[in-house]
Amino acid sequence: MDKLVIEGGRRLEGTVEISGAKNSSLPILAATVLSKEKSIIRNVPQVADVFTMVKILKSLGAKVLHTGNTVEVDPSGIRNPVLTYKIVSTMRGSICFLGPLLARFRSAQISFPGGCVIGPRPIDLHIKGVKALGADITLEHGYVLAKTKELKGTRIYLGGAFGSSVLGTGNVMMAATMAKGKTVIVNAACEPEVVDLGNFLKKMGAKISGLGSPSIEIEGVKKLSGANYSIIPDRIEAGTYMIAAAITKGDVTIKNFDLSLLGAMLDKMRDAGVSITEKNGHVRVRREKKLKPISVTTLPYPGYPTDLQAQMMALMCVVPGISVITEKIYPERFMHVSELNRMGASIILEGPSAIVSGNKKLSGAPVMASDLRASAGLVVAGLVAEGTTEISRIYHLDRGYENLVAKLQHLGAKIRREKDLR
Repeated sequence: MDKLVIEGGRRLEGTVEISGAKNSSLPILAATVLSKEKSIIRNVPQVADVFTMVKILKSLGAKVLHTGNTVEVDPSGIRNPVLTYKIVSTMRGSICFLGPLLARFRSAQISFPGGCVIGPRPIDLHIKGVKALGADITLEHGYVLAKTKELKGTRIYLGGAFGSSVLGTGNVMMAATMAKGKTVIVNAACEPEVVDLGNFLKKMGAKISGLGSPSIEIEGVKKLSGANYSIIPDRIEAGTYMIAAAITKGDVTIKNFDLSLLGAMLDKMRDAGVSITEKNGHVRVRREKKLKPISVTTLPYPGYPTDLQAQMMALMCVVPGISVITEKIYPERFMHVSELNRMGASIILEGPSAIVSGNKKLSGAPVMASDLRASAGLVVAGLVAEGTTEISRIYHLDRGYENLVAKLQHLGAKIRREKDLR
């Protein structure tokens, strides 16, 4: 097992290029099984979750050629739509095969998925959606067993306890592409990754309208073709580097990135006093003055993303004053709080809110990553902490950040990866 070792106090400067969106790549790779023809997906990040998706596709019987940031999928050889526990236990995103397998094969057998430990992440909306389309669902021995004689379009409300579901919306949208008649998804997720998936499906021949709005309409077609498609940049990776620039009093330019993908995160950064400018498609992030404490509430897009909550909390730890960070998507997503406090932060949890009393400095310490984005928050904190920070269990980071160490080193960080001998 590896760990990250960070010598804090280095100002980040220079240019960084953002990889393709992990949260787009997973459902788009799953969507390739909707057709019998080959699809070519470009700008796919080289991260562990993508490697898992490739393994799943191969286990189903697809021929997959993964070269650099391009994945070619020939799904014509898929015969048995079964995903076993062994291969899906590490990644919740594997549930996004439910919709496309049902649409093409009229059946699917998928083990309950795994993933980050950030509180309950039920798949009830996925099941509700495909049931509304006409699937029979049973839960046996840890598996979701789904089958149907025919999927039929209908009106589906996908509201959950904490708002819309990104993967749930994607799953229903994929299943509906070949359902008979029209499907309307009400309270659909508006995230850019849902739009990205929808645009890929449209290139395959799907008839979809309303992408990016809470109401998506899908007119079913009899079959879909393969497609050649390029994934959008990863807004969570971009946001992480923006916060890293701010916490180190840096000056970082992000190449070829659309700021509109960030939604409320952009406003919150500017509210805190971070300078963010855009020119010719490049985004420059600078910290030119003292930052101010802010209040942040995570919400579905275009609200502040839950996947940037831990990173923003790390930044507020070194901003004098009181900041309040409220988690409305995953109320238990505060595993990083105790680790940040080990580094000298002053954070108190009050229900779904973290009260951050900002200090002028953090100190390096051995800390442990609990999930993907909590890991990123600890990296951000380590960049500015005095002394050495050692982050263990960094396999979480490998799930969502491509070449993180190399990119940070290029920007001037003193960071390395080494074996954890403990």
